[in-house]
Amino acid sequence: MKRPDYKLIYSDIIANKHLDKKEKCEVILRKKELTLLDVIALNNIISEPADKDVNQKFRSYDKDSILKILDYQKKHRLNNTQLALHFNLSRNTVAKWKKIFLV
Repeated sequence: MKRPDYKLIYSDIIANKHLDKKEKCEVILRKKELTLLDVIALNNIISEPADKDVNQKFRSYDKDSILKILDYQKKHRLNNTQLALHFNLSRNTVAKWKKIFLV
């Protein structure tokens, strides 16, 4: 399945609506290919605080992103609740991922 060209999409969004946030996004947009974690980071930079939970139920993560999130948890010694708060996830989702990918 072909993934959307997030680099082009976010470049256009920033150019058309969020020129003031271009400098913050520049580092991520310079990458050759964006991961889903990069997309989440870009979305967090350009979205307003009131919009944070609007599209939460439509998020999906690939295996590589899940493993990076779980590695982040291990690296920073976070419990499931702290990780869930950091990435705006459900604690149950984190527990499910650990059960599937770390057993």
